[in-house]
Amino acid sequence: MTTRNHLLTTVAAAAMAIGCLAGQPGYADEAGPTAATPVDIVRPATDLPGALGEREAQTVRIELETVEVVGRLADGTTYNYWTFNGKVPGPFVRVRVGDTVEVSLANHEQNMAMHNVDFHAVTGPHGGGGATMAVPGEERGFAFKAQQPGLYVYHCAVAPAAQHIANGMYGLILVEPEGGLPPVDREFYVMQGELYTEEAFGTAGMLNESYDKLINEQPEYYVFNGAAEALTADKALRAKVGETIRIYFGVGGPNKAASFHVIGEIFDAVYNLGSLTGAPLPNVQTITVPPGGAAAVDIKLEVPGEYALVDHALSRVMRGLVGTLIVEGKEQPEIFREGIGERISLLAF
Repeated sequence: MTTRNHLLTTVAAAAMAIGCLAGQPGYADEAGPTAATPVDIVRPATDLPGALGEREAQTVRIELETVEVVGRLADGTTYNYWTFNGKVPGPFVRVRVGDTVEVSLANHEQNMAMHNVDFHAVTGPHGGGGATMAVPGEERGFAFKAQQPGLYVYHCAVAPAAQHIANGMYGLILVEPEGGLPPVDREFYVMQGELYTEEAFGTAGMLNESYDKLINEQPEYYVFNGAAEALTADKALRAKVGETIRIYFGVGGPNKAASFHVIGEIFDAVYNLGSLTGAPLPNVQTITVPPGGAAAVDIKLEVPGEYALVDHALSRVMRGLVGTLIVEGKEQPEIFREGIGERISLLAF
């Protein structure tokens, strides 16, 4: 597709999307979406493929389907999400440097909007976005060679791209270096995003997206993996004392940077901005990750307990942005203990 035709297509898609927001058929004011039974759109942090290790380069096929669903945003609250494969974020894609990656994208026939996918790991026009521009019921694709190792974001890029991303269309692709990354005991997949609703935070019922709040960058909800307090309770991250974990963290956005922090832990190694081939940064408290950016962090777990995953712009906790890491194991009083120890008074003579 030529650049001119690509621009014409994205402008047409933008007009269609803005028209839908103005009350045209197919969105939250229509009987179809509101009548649907809400589904769980949260992708568990454990839902990612294992390390590739020493394998040779090969051809890998990635199949994505864009699906518009009514999902649970919070207790008693639902939202019309746009997703890759029915979850937020989209599937964690794992390849190695030198792989040829074949991408197919199918836009579900019952969707109302045009969708595509732009991989930041791609060297080529629009990151594959032009090649995958699909109307409902259409399937399109492309292939690329994974040339640079790193942790990269992918997202829908149909204009206005911010709308598609805010509605849940983002994910991560890991391009492992030759030989893979240093092994860890457990890996987790966490992405941060924002939702822009007409209704105030905490409103019950089916919420409607707000185009005005979107373009003014005023989100009502901040989320990990798609929903308020998604990575807590039965979806909390779990590990054991003595284990090393790696969190692959990305920011879908579309607008706000993250200050990712785990309360009560220090990142032993940080692959800053998703760069995997340089020396990781040691002993880091909080990392800054921009919209459309990513990082990986390693943590050696030494003390049992519950640890909070947060953005250290801490007001966002009150808008749904918090997760839990539960660490089980024997107490380690030489590292941490509660209470006040015996006091010794020294008398001056």
